[in-house]
Amino acid sequence: MSNRALVLVAAVAFLWGIPYLFIAVAVEEVSPAIVALGRTALAAAVLLPFAVAAGALRGLRERAGWLVVLAATQMAGPFLLLGFAEERISSSLTGILVSSTPLLVAVLALGIDRTESASGSRLVGLGVGLVGVALLLGLDVGREAGAVVGALAALGTALGYAVSALLLKARFSGYDGRGVTGLTTAIAALLLLPGALATVPGSMPSGDALGSLVVLGIASTAGGFLLFFRLQVEVGPGRASVVAYLAPGIAVVLGVAFLGDAFGASTVAGLALILLGSLLAGRRAGLRLRPRLAGSTSGP
Repeated sequence: MSNRALVLVAAVAFLWGIPYLFIAVAVEEVSPAIVALGRTALAAAVLLPFAVAAGALRGLRERAGWLVVLAATQMAGPFLLLGFAEERISSSLTGILVSSTPLLVAVLALGIDRTESASGSRLVGLGVGLVGVALLLGLDVGREAGAVVGALAALGTALGYAVSALLLKARFSGYDGRGVTGLTTAIAALLLLPGALATVPGSMPSGDALGSLVVLGIASTAGGFLLFFRLQVEVGPGRASVVAYLAPGIAVVLGVAFLGDAFGASTVAGLALILLGSLLAGRRAGLRLRPRLAGSTSGP
């Protein structure tokens, strides 16, 4: 990769690694629904005008129904579950569990995409990655009910990202991802609005919470996607996917450094096994699940 591409990789990985820290800060004062709404609404305010100016909405009206499904599975549902998870488990553990997305993409692809085969390194990768997930669930999460629910919410986030990745491949191949992402953030905000209105806090959140929402919406979501589109142009969709393997490490480092998250041998082993398994399992499915300039399989 060129120096410019390496800078883009580092920037996107950082922007998609920091949401876990800021979600943890925000959910201390506001509901997961408000966090998710703030994030998507702010991102839409940036991405949608950008997509309109670029002429990237062309032809998407015929995909209106699928855009709603994509908004629910890629943004509204996962972003809501992220906040729900971080009310119950650490930000670093949430980030690690969400990094299992490529594993779930590979599992789902085996059942619905005949171009994907279950053999060789992919089967090994699935096994290795699932052992990593089991290790984290058994040792880091334990048996406390709230933590188990939080871990399941994080895995639900990963499942939403995986479903949306396959949906992008099946229904949005050839469409400009700038338009797809601009519309899905706006639709996701509308889907999240009722839940957010039902959980409005009784007092104004602190500057830390409001600042976290701004970072999540403007920097992590809008900025992350815009730079990711640029990275795809620079190096291609396959090589751009390397950010999915760097972001979880950033989430762990920030969680340990700023939130005092636990970081033991089981955490290291679980993260390593999930990333290794994802790399092996995604050699075919994960690296080919992006239409032209479409959104990430795992999201920020």
